[in-house]
Amino acid sequence: MKVIDMHCDTIGGMFMGAQRGRPEQHIAKNDMNIDLEKMKKGDYMAQCFAMFVPFNVENPFETCMGMIDRFYQEMEAHSDVIGIARNYDDIVKNNEAGKMSAILTIEEGGVTKCNLAYLRDFYRLGVRMITLTWNFENGVGFPNFKRPEDRSVKPDFKSPNTVDGLTPYGIEMVKEMNRLGIIIDVSHLSDAGFYDVLKYTTGPFVASHSNARSVCNHCRNLTDDMIRKLAERGGVTGINYCADFLREVPDGEPNFSYIADMVKHIKHIVSVGGIDCVGLGSDFDGIEQNLEMKDASYLPQLADALRAEGFSEEDIEKIFYKNVLRVFKEVTK
Repeated sequence: MKVIDMHCDTIGGMFMGAQRGRPEQHIAKNDMNIDLEKMKKGDYMAQCFAMFVPFNVENPFETCMGMIDRFYQEMEAHSDVIGIARNYDDIVKNNEAGKMSAILTIEEGGVTKCNLAYLRDFYRLGVRMITLTWNFENGVGFPNFKRPEDRSVKPDFKSPNTVDGLTPYGIEMVKEMNRLGIIIDVSHLSDAGFYDVLKYTTGPFVASHSNARSVCNHCRNLTDDMIRKLAERGGVTGINYCADFLREVPDGEPNFSYIADMVKHIKHIVSVGGIDCVGLGSDFDGIEQNLEMKDASYLPQLADALRAEGFSEEDIEKIFYKNVLRVFKEVTK
């Protein structure tokens, strides 16, 4: 079963790890969740590689540019196995040539520095999806929870931000993303920001790595109304493998990411928005390693679990890659 995963932090992890003096990691083979060997075993068609820029780096723009350079170095070194894809046609051509596809994305819209020229330059570099915010206000919009002034206090992840949406620049940015053909990603964005994206854009957008709030009450997940609105727009939400977004446990109790909980979220999203609005967004190499599905090679186990729950092969294909591929066909140029 082919796989398209809308979100991982692998390249950012490699880049920041090297910056912090950790042992060098490479895409061919590593001890992370994603490498080319694991992707082959998982039958990947494409992986969206997010340039995740942490909030505490000195220069986010330069850091992002360094990550993009690392992305190109890693992929160009293995161009016989994986090809960089900028649109739907590239993904199809790579697949026909027996190669996987690597899609360049950014997680942290603030790296555009509130300048549409930088947004256009990122497009010229091959960026085809941008997660508008991470967990901090960034000039584009607001995250979906308020961080206590005392950083030792855990944020309230059950009280979403329904007031603060996109900034004036953020509104102009999503409109320009529409024009260019960059997929808008609302994972991490406030509830108010989600509805601003709905208001100020046309065409499909995604929540690249978000689950269903009705199944797990965490503000990183989507409400049923959001799922319906996303589906009506032709968008997709990618199932996030992070334990805390899959299941609730009492405070202080250890959590674990089970395939069965992923299936629960998929079933709920399908029941609310239909089979065409759900995909995969692992968040591999950006989440804790308390995972039943330990890395990219384990994806067949999720397919088997969906079959056991009565999903047809056609439905599983939509979840695993066809829904996301359709969004790339409709949005990217």
